[in-house]
Amino acid sequence: MTYLNVSEVTLSFGGLNALSDVNMEIEEGFITSIIGPNGAGKTSMLNCISGFYHPTYGQITYQGKNLTHASPHEVSNMGIARAFQNLELFRGLSVLDNLLLARHIKLKYNFLQALIFWGKASKVEAENRKFVEEVIDFMELEPYRKSLVGNLSYGVQKKVEVARALTLEPDLLLLDEPMAGMNLEEKEDIVRFIMDIQKERKVTVVLVEHDLGVVMDISDRIHVLDFGQLIGSGTPQEVSSNPKVIEAYIGNE
Repeated sequence: MTYLNVSEVTLSFGGLNALSDVNMEIEEGFITSIIGPNGAGKTSMLNCISGFYHPTYGQITYQGKNLTHASPHEVSNMGIARAFQNLELFRGLSVLDNLLLARHIKLKYNFLQALIFWGKASKVEAENRKFVEEVIDFMELEPYRKSLVGNLSYGVQKKVEVARALTLEPDLLLLDEPMAGMNLEEKEDIVRFIMDIQKERKVTVVLVEHDLGVVMDISDRIHVLDFGQLIGSGTPQEVSSNPKVIEAYIGNE
């Protein structure tokens, strides 16, 4: 059984196909990158997997479960989390409060228990706070835990965005251009965390990224999209020597 399987997925907006008959397999435990020129359909693919878009045709399955028409909430409950290219954080809240708020779907108690805040509610809140503190420590955000997100540098905010996704305890993490707009030092920092997330936390990672140097260095598998179509798949070595991929990035001379 394939971990995540994208089968003949087409996504249409009126007469425009953002994705056309795409087939893609994501293997468990790997870092898999989805690359392609601007407008290739990379983010559209993540939107289909995470439930923000529903494919016009085709099917997406995750560990044997059909998530083709699942809502983002249902996808999250299946063990899939996403960090967005455009920061989806509450700028007026602290780092700690942003992560605690993201964790709300894990709070399994009823209204009466919350009102009394004793017994189960108190225990669940304590467990969730402990997990959030572990994520803060893992992502090395301790110096910023009480800082308002809006006052932090862009690079730190991107780390908080990844941490927000990690608070959901995902088995599969979708990262949409986590290094966009970063300087070299910040990129190196995020690359280290992505590799630690895969190795130490045993999370399967799907990465959309424009920096081909990073992609080639850390990916186990790569899928290449161009104008919504899959034009290549394989190891970094196989993809880098694929004539269709070379043409999509460099063009014909």
